[in-house]
Amino acid sequence: MVALLSAVADSDQHTQRSLASRLDVALGLANALLKRCVAKGLIKIQNAPARRYAYYLTPHGFAEKSRLVAEYLETSLNFFRRARSQYEDLFTTLANRGISRVAIAGSGEMAEIALLSASAAGVVITAVIAPGRNEKLFHGHPVVGDLPSAMAQGALAVIIADNVAPQAVYDRLAREVAADHLYAPRLLHIATALKPDKNQAA
Repeated sequence: MVALLSAVADSDQHTQRSLASRLDVALGLANALLKRCVAKGLIKIQNAPARRYAYYLTPHGFAEKSRLVAEYLETSLNFFRRARSQYEDLFTTLANRGISRVAIAGSGEMAEIALLSASAAGVVITAVIAPGRNEKLFHGHPVVGDLPSAMAQGALAVIIADNVAPQAVYDRLAREVAADHLYAPRLLHIATALKPDKNQAA
């Protein structure tokens, strides 16, 4: 909802279709969200020329937008702190085992947090495993498509930093990496027991 309130606050020159495009949602969903906001008194609609409508935030809408943004920022900050703490713990564990060269599996926001945490723990990130990513570098680190390529860069262990499909990434790598060299933070909720491949004989 905060994205819708922000879009309306930015400009009243929106149609339902342009709002749907801005929010990257279906037209029907944008219409339902608008109706919900109108019913809550957050947005008002006025007739405009050429059978169009203008959307405005009410004072209550502005207050709610501010509250939601603050809530989102607080939640994001808490998540960042928790993620960074858990990654730092993992990298420290590896460093204490004498493993100082590690690959990260993932190339999104979680990977960025992992990179910051690795630096704080004195661990070197040798590669970022990101199949299908076209860029050669991710924040200055080589991007590779698979585990052998990461190992060729000198990685001795892998840490999962993918928040889109972390379990699938873990399951794929668990078939190639020893369990004591493959790590993931608790917040990703990964089941570490590798399930047998359904295509393999029981």
